[in-house]
Amino acid sequence: MQQTDTIFRTTCLLCASLVGLLMLGIFIQLGMHSADTWSRFGLSFLWTQDWDPAADLYGAWPNIAGTLLTTAIALLIAIPLSFVAALFVTEAPGWLAKPLSHCIDLLAAIPSVIYGMWGLFVLVPLLQEHVQPFLVDELRLTELPGGTWLLGEGYSGFGFFTAGIILSLMILPYMSAIMRDVFRMTPPMLRESAYGLGCTRWETTRDVIMRYGIRGLLGGIFIGMGRALGETMAVLFVIGNMMDLPAGLFSSGTTIAATLACNFAEADGLQLSALFALGLILLLMSFSIQVAAQYYLHLTRGARGER
Repeated sequence: MQQTDTIFRTTCLLCASLVGLLMLGIFIQLGMHSADTWSRFGLSFLWTQDWDPAADLYGAWPNIAGTLLTTAIALLIAIPLSFVAALFVTEAPGWLAKPLSHCIDLLAAIPSVIYGMWGLFVLVPLLQEHVQPFLVDELRLTELPGGTWLLGEGYSGFGFFTAGIILSLMILPYMSAIMRDVFRMTPPMLRESAYGLGCTRWETTRDVIMRYGIRGLLGGIFIGMGRALGETMAVLFVIGNMMDLPAGLFSSGTTIAATLACNFAEADGLQLSALFALGLILLLMSFSIQVAAQYYLHLTRGARGER
């Protein structure tokens, strides 16, 4: 019996170590292939705006800014929708909850290229002909203080706003599925106690369910964020693919993943090194977000009553 436990523990340790070694190997590989970029541009590569292959001048800031903006838009749309959908499915009767759950889960099975094609042929014309003219020409939001800075000048249907909507639809099923499981894992005793004290459903959800499952809820959000940061094909169809800083939500631009997909096949020399540097930056962004989330949960576990 003791020997079996030792074998099982050793196997688990080897599997866990393999994951760590794989992550370390990816970091090393990206660092080696991007060494020329860091040696020539240094850390200024992070905030330089130029991207001129003819002159061998490269900067990552437009890609970083575009990635952060599209991810932020996607999260602002997907988080409340995922939360409400998961809460409704959890509380709804079985005859309604099951088909709705399957419909939401099926969104995750749609390939990203299909999302991109739908965005290109359906969402872009819809925004260009109806939504954006209504916001700009009818509501005149660009004439409000900061409106031009927020929305940009002009609209074409392509841009960061469109990419953010596509990304929100792509990450919604992952976040909603995890939130749904968290809500269902809350002990019924806690719910019934809250209802017995006179709490409403919203108060029970906010003060009991969310506090009990905060780790799972944040885990679902960060999984969706990681998916949004690295999504390529869907964004590539609708963002406009211009190496410019975001001039507003309706402006065109690019992201790190979109730049890699557009340029990697034909890149050579310093440009190839710059693309590897972009890949390293994207990996560091995702890794840093996960580390920051775990650190936050560790600092606040006392306030949640955890040991």
